[in-house]
Amino acid sequence: MAKAYTPGLKVSARAAYRGRRLLPVHGEVLVKVGDAVKARDVVARTYIEGDVTPVAVSSQLGVPAGDLASLMLVKQGDAVVAGQPLARSKGIFGIGKKECASPAAGTIESISTTTGQVILRGAPLPVEVKAYVDGRVVEVFPNEGALIETEAAFVQGIFGVGGETVGPIRMACTLHDQPLDATLIKPDMKGAVVVGGARVTAAAVKAAQAVGVAAIVSGGIDDSDLKEILGYDLGVAITGTEKIGITIVITEGFGDIAMAERTFALLEGFARDGADGTGERLGGREASVNGATQIRAGVMRPEIVIARRPSDAQPAQGARPEEGALEIGTQVRLIRDPYFGLLGSVSALPSEPAVLGSGSKARVLEVKLGDGRSVTVPRANIELIET
Repeated sequence: MAKAYTPGLKVSARAAYRGRRLLPVHGEVLVKVGDAVKARDVVARTYIEGDVTPVAVSSQLGVPAGDLASLMLVKQGDAVVAGQPLARSKGIFGIGKKECASPAAGTIESISTTTGQVILRGAPLPVEVKAYVDGRVVEVFPNEGALIETEAAFVQGIFGVGGETVGPIRMACTLHDQPLDATLIKPDMKGAVVVGGARVTAAAVKAAQAVGVAAIVSGGIDDSDLKEILGYDLGVAITGTEKIGITIVITEGFGDIAMAERTFALLEGFARDGADGTGERLGGREASVNGATQIRAGVMRPEIVIARRPSDAQPAQGARPEEGALEIGTQVRLIRDPYFGLLGSVSALPSEPAVLGSGSKARVLEVKLGDGRSVTVPRANIELIET
């Protein structure tokens, strides 16, 4: 059978997921191989140096920098609290003395008689790495972190902003092609991963931020809405560090594009299954979401990961094609006009190049769309939807 190869997104009801959970600097690993962990469990912890606050003591006292050492009320290494006097001038005949108070709590790191400055170091800042997904520890990296493995439903998006978050899945839309607007955001969605259908509007995101929604997953977004949400044009090659109080994952692309029916149905199924094992309904299975996206070398996709339970019915996977392979029947997304965003399956893989409308030659394939139409497009104009 003819084959071709192309990059693609993964949308799978059952996949082996492995996550490396690493500290930015060496610290303490809190788990061991074989431990079962929950998404919110801390697996490693460390501390980084606190913030530095320079205090222009000699300037505030109105004295030469060389006199600073004799006026200090504290010494290097001392711990101080906010408002505590650091130094006091002698005044004139003991009258009119001035004091310089510490602007923050911390430790005196240095006293300079050259610059007249005191450097105040804040308390060490704790850094914790959480498991991110429910799973099991399969490897420990001493002083660094751990490798967590789980069987999960796994969905990759086209684009996202915001970092890692966890929350129960809630469906805001009832159809995969229904836009997600502000009227569909409800107060009881606080902390949830809200799933839309087609385009999510800036108003909907702002309503979700006000409610405290953890993440939004939807089919499309307009670039003008994204600029309104962020407050600036996004021109970087990597996202995920935005401080907007919410994570956003777009599954299909920019514009008014509906979420793929298969993706919508997969997420909807877990939204209806939120039992915690005691019979209590929680409004949806918990999902781990990361909006980090990298579009240059070392491509990184935003993702939704939903850990499966032993009691879950095992989906029929069938024979899995080798990664990146295009075959007859392979599910694809068209990524160029005039069929941008449409989904279909490969119906033919002609071996010979074809002449395009522009007059140039390119290798093509035939795609049967969801509405029954068959179209011929260059192979570079499609993206594989890996299952």
